[in-house]
Amino acid sequence: MNKTYLTVLFSMLAIGSYAQNATVTSGGDASGTGGTASYSVGQVTYVSSTGTNGAVSEGVQQAFEISIITGTEEIDINLSAYPNPTTDYLILEVEEANVSNLSYELTDHTGTLIKEDILSNRSTRITMENLLSGIYLLKVNGNAKIVKTFKIIKIK
Repeated sequence: MNKTYLTVLFSMLAIGSYAQNATVTSGGDASGTGGTASYSVGQVTYVSSTGTNGAVSEGVQQAFEISIITGTEEIDINLSAYPNPTTDYLILEVEEANVSNLSYELTDHTGTLIKEDILSNRSTRITMENLLSGIYLLKVNGNAKIVKTFKIIKIK
C-alpha cells in the first residue's frame, strides 16, 4: 500500500505542475551583435494590470518596441543606432564617409536634453550607463534639419 500511495502522489504532482506555456503560431531564438532574444509570434492572450505605482503585463513574451520615428526624404543618409535596447552604451553609425555636417541630441521622454555633440567619425559611441532606465530619443541633425530620430530603450 505504501508503494501505491507514493506512485499516486507523484503522478498527481506531475499532473498538477505547470510551466510557462502558450499556444503560438511560431517562435524561435535570434542573436546578433547586441545579444540574444527569444520570440513568439501569435500570442493570443495576456493579462495587463495597472495601479497607482505603475503597470505590469503578464504573458509568454514581452516585446521591446524599437523604431525609427522620423526621417526626411531630402537628405539621403544611411544611419543605424544599436544595440537597442541598451544597458551601457549606444553606437551611432553613419554609412556615408562625410559626417562633417552631422550632430546628435539625446533627450529623455520629457524632451530634456541629456547629451549633444557633433559627429566626427562614422561610428560614435554614446555612453548611457549613468542614465535611468526608460525611453530616450536620439535625434540626428544635418544642415539645420532633423535627419532621423530613433526611439532608444535603456534598461538596467
